[in-house]
Amino acid sequence: MAWWKKGCLSVVLGLVLLVLAFWIVYGGAKEQLDGQVVPTPLDAAHVSARAAGQERAAPGANRILFGDLHVHTTLSVDAFMWSLPLMGGEGVHPPADACDFARFCSQLDFYALTDHAEALNPRTWEMTRESVRQCNAVADGAEQPDVIAFTGFEWTQVGLTPEAHFGHKNVLFKYDSDDQLPARPIAAPGITTRAFSKLSALWPLLTIPIRAFPEQQGYLDFARHIRENGRYPVCPEGYDSKELPANCRERAATPDVLFRKLHEWGLDTLVIPHGTTWGFYTPLGYTWDKQLRADLDDAELQRLVEVFSGHGNSEEYRDFRSAEVTEDGLECPEPVDGYHACCWRAGEIIRARCEDPASEVCEARVRKARADYLRVGLAGHVTLPGEDVPDWQDCGQCTDCYLPAYQYRPGGSVQYMLAKGDFEEPEEPRHTTMGFIASSDNHTARPGTGYKEFGRLRMTEARGAPSESWRASMFGDRGKPDPESVSYTIDGLMERPPFELMWMERQASFFITGGLVAVHAAERTREAIWEAMESRNVYGTSGDRILLWFDLQNGPNGPLPMGSELELDAVPKFQVRAAGSFEQKPGCPPDVIQALGEERLQNICAGECYHPGDRRRRITRIEVIRILRQQAETESVGDLIEDPWRTIPCPDGPELCVVEFEDPEYAELGRDLVYYVRAIQEPTETVNAGGLRCADGACEPCYGNFRTSTEDDCLADAEERAWSSPIFLKAGSAP
Repeated sequence: MAWWKKGCLSVVLGLVLLVLAFWIVYGGAKEQLDGQVVPTPLDAAHVSARAAGQERAAPGANRILFGDLHVHTTLSVDAFMWSLPLMGGEGVHPPADACDFARFCSQLDFYALTDHAEALNPRTWEMTRESVRQCNAVADGAEQPDVIAFTGFEWTQVGLTPEAHFGHKNVLFKYDSDDQLPARPIAAPGITTRAFSKLSALWPLLTIPIRAFPEQQGYLDFARHIRENGRYPVCPEGYDSKELPANCRERAATPDVLFRKLHEWGLDTLVIPHGTTWGFYTPLGYTWDKQLRADLDDAELQRLVEVFSGHGNSEEYRDFRSAEVTEDGLECPEPVDGYHACCWRAGEIIRARCEDPASEVCEARVRKARADYLRVGLAGHVTLPGEDVPDWQDCGQCTDCYLPAYQYRPGGSVQYMLAKGDFEEPEEPRHTTMGFIASSDNHTARPGTGYKEFGRLRMTEARGAPSESWRASMFGDRGKPDPESVSYTIDGLMERPPFELMWMERQASFFITGGLVAVHAAERTREAIWEAMESRNVYGTSGDRILLWFDLQNGPNGPLPMGSELELDAVPKFQVRAAGSFEQKPGCPPDVIQALGEERLQNICAGECYHPGDRRRRITRIEVIRILRQQAETESVGDLIEDPWRTIPCPDGPELCVVEFEDPEYAELGRDLVYYVRAIQEPTETVNAGGLRCADGACEPCYGNFRTSTEDDCLADAEERAWSSPIFLKAGSAP
């Protein structure tokens, strides 16, 4: 019996050691907290200097304040995931970091937290609200608060087909007290919610703590964050939002439901679409058309659209499509000048692998490759074994757009939105009327990252594996370059590693430092900022603090600013005034270093702050865009967008460029017209401005992983710019 007892003791000891080992590797996960806001306001001299700099450039002009209305912390699951070491991340950045970054690093006038609603739960939503209040409390009572924080969330809807896709919208609230905020954010059901709420969708990550040991803590905390989100039940349907339980997770499947729920709260609210051209999640062949309907475009809430962010430009329309939508499904379009779809490129990659490219066998494989690509849409690249990013050249890209969004979808561009009409009532076509903003869409709690062009892997969304072994874990084995494509089913596709399906390696070349929203505010207050946004007296910049005024000079009762909508019975006369941004000095102001301390300065600011010198960069020209509103469905949208309609050079010398123009054709056209301007600044080096860096069919992508040096910011010259909100003129007849 002694041997039996000895054997049992060994088994028990082995089990204890196994449990202990499991706990050492997988135990001790921590919940994410909101962090601690630095309780010191920015020195008032910095705030005064902003106003003085504007006054010198444009004496007596309206005050301009700069902000960022699209900021994620690592409460957002995608942000948390990107913060992990396997993505080259630098650890969590909670809501408090956003406040300190906006106040000290980028020195913004205002910002908004907009974490994904699908990733928030009752505890983290309360934490978001409280962090915004803490940020505002630092300057509470100040006549000129250094920074004003707003509360919001992102409704992150993704559809697998153009018909089911509505896209992403940021929802902002004017005030920060609990009685003027909804009890919970409103999420979009579907792919995003499943990914952000269920650990089962991320099983490949579960073995990572073993490989990462003893640096496994971040992965354990990430898994806990996912589990926490999944613990709360979905709110019941059919109830007024204000009557729902406090501890459930509310959902709205479509924009009309989202709008209805927001109206039920009766709060001061704005809804801002963004990412409308991003091929990262937007289905092949998508257009904005259905969202022109009155029920899907609430004019009271949806007054602004994001034209530019750290994910690129969504302004410009082109006639090409990533796929043609037909009654029989998707078809792959043939190349046109400057553009070839990625489904077409898939066929050409296979053609190059044929022994006899001219044979019928090869041609059949080419057709199959294009069909296989279209079948799985956004993950079409995985249908080609052995492919690599350079093989795809610049397929799917707008090669003549300014810093275009990845896999460009021109049917979602803001120019298309403004030109296209909805003809549910043919005699009275409906058009959308939205002002333009820009922001960062930063995922490391860094509002306003575009103040300096540096830190590609910290100030943009570029992420990737730090080594080949981690890359293999993330993307799996891509295999050898087989002569034939793989016909995946959706279920089969889901067996591939999730990072591979997202084509993260290719996206990294398109992440830039992000834009800013600028408001013409009567004073430096929350009320004045909100009033400017509601009235569309706002504009966007590509990140530099360009000053811009765009006015209709001969309104019925005097000059009217950008964002105005009116009937006019005269030849419209416009004035534009613009001044470039200040060149930056290296490092940070001494008082900022003292307030933050060296360690926190490096952790959140990466050692660099907004630190303006005395010289303004030159505005080289003003580009005027005129858009004719579609009056009949037979009118080609491309023919209605005149970009540029006029280009007016700015003289050398003066800081302020002032130009005037009029449109004598206005009465003759006899239709609704839209005018807006771009102020173009002299070229400067910009992170990732070269995109995929293609020349003569060869590309050198700027990877977010180890394949591009971490010291390489992939700088190239670009012309930073500002986009005014449009002025909307209803048809009149000039005398």
